[in-house]
Amino acid sequence: MKKTIFPLAFMLLTISASAEQDSTTVAPAATKQVATASIEKTKKSDLGQRFIDDFLDKRKHPKDTSTGDPFSQYDLTWLNGNDRRHETPLAGKFFTPIVMVDVNYTASGAHPIDNTVVGSTALARNNEVEVSLASLGGEFNYKNIRAKIQLQFGTRATVVPRNDASWNRGGYNLNTAYRYFSEAYGGYHFNVMHGINVDAGIFMSYVGLFSYYNAENWTYQPSFTSDNTPWFFNGVRIQMFPSMKLKQEIWIINGWQTYGKFNSMPGLGSQTTWSPKENIRVVSNNYFGADVANNPKCFRFHSDNSVLLRYYNRPNAAFSKAAFSITADLGFQEGGGIGGFGAGSSNGPQSNFLCWMAYNNLWFGKDHFSWSVGGGMIHNPGRYLVLAPGGDADPNINPTTGTTIGTHPYSMNPGDHFDGWDVSTGLNWMPNDFFTVMLQVVHRQSLEPYFAGHGGVTSPDGYNGTTIAPNWTPDLVKQETRVIIALLVRL
Repeated sequence: MKKTIFPLAFMLLTISASAEQDSTTVAPAATKQVATASIEKTKKSDLGQRFIDDFLDKRKHPKDTSTGDPFSQYDLTWLNGNDRRHETPLAGKFFTPIVMVDVNYTASGAHPIDNTVVGSTALARNNEVEVSLASLGGEFNYKNIRAKIQLQFGTRATVVPRNDASWNRGGYNLNTAYRYFSEAYGGYHFNVMHGINVDAGIFMSYVGLFSYYNAENWTYQPSFTSDNTPWFFNGVRIQMFPSMKLKQEIWIINGWQTYGKFNSMPGLGSQTTWSPKENIRVVSNNYFGADVANNPKCFRFHSDNSVLLRYYNRPNAAFSKAAFSITADLGFQEGGGIGGFGAGSSNGPQSNFLCWMAYNNLWFGKDHFSWSVGGGMIHNPGRYLVLAPGGDADPNINPTTGTTIGTHPYSMNPGDHFDGWDVSTGLNWMPNDFFTVMLQVVHRQSLEPYFAGHGGVTSPDGYNGTTIAPNWTPDLVKQETRVIIALLVRL
């Protein structure tokens, strides 16, 4: 997988390195009528050439300067997983408030009787209006001191923390203490190179490319590659900017999307982000840690790599932009009786992760509409990254997964296979930078029963507390198709 994505990135960067030039010519005022007719004729006859010019990015860009914030010379609002706002209307001298509301309605073709969504962090309830995220906070900056606090309420304050089992180790329930923070960190900015930031606390992870905040994404429900990898880290982050086009991050953290640590070793990671031109971004995330409860000899490695390319850009045209993203991941757990690829050095069962996803996004009507098509695949023997279906209500906790065991636990043993794929298409309406309505149709499928069927996963009648008959089992099926409508506000 790694051998595939990096040659692709090199090819794209080589193509885009061609000389930049203007894509249009301004005519003198004295020959305005003749020039206008000539330009209109050129527009009709050379549309294909203009498309190629945009793919090669043959336009003038602001030059790399030694002043301003890194990447500030670019318009990066087209990126998947990035803030699409061109301005921050609430910005103040020392504090910039951030307000976000994310409400969705998702209709599953299976119509589970308990309305529970299985295998998603973006969704929680079927066939109901759901407040996924209500977030209030902001960023503080004063004399190189920096801080960010972003509170979160809604179903995501339950859905995402439930995938972290580290809170089950020791006292002082971290799951309760931290669940209402999506981001909470403080730090200091050093005026070295083009800037160095040292932050400590809970901060966002961009492993898997998609943003935790759906207002920043091309589509609502991401593919497995993003949904099954971390949304947050708890620890220390060091951001270094050697140039205006390059960022290098170092992470010293508790673990892989964990509030606490499973063993004595901290998690170590890095992110490299390179944007040689406005229309190209290359991102590589890598992680190493010990994240198996009661097994300090089992180590996890994960590599996540993305390439994004905007290949067409006419902001004032009816068809205004076009871009695609490709992400490929590779990872494994090995040691302490668990094998990585094959039997591994420990001669244990396989526990690894291979996946990819790709999306293409088109913008229309001066960027007020967009249409995305994409999907991906996942291969995860050992299921160590699978979002386990919630079982029937039970106070017992699985120390490895952190989920309720219930009478019918979903097997998460090393060697158990999980293979799936998904495809989706979505249409967005964006009347301005702060409001988005998303409509998405997504189909997901797995080789093993996994998604919620009509019988649901809670009880025979769908309600907690109902007596579980000996012959009842959660209704898991191999495929699902759903329609998602979401309203998102970000100020």
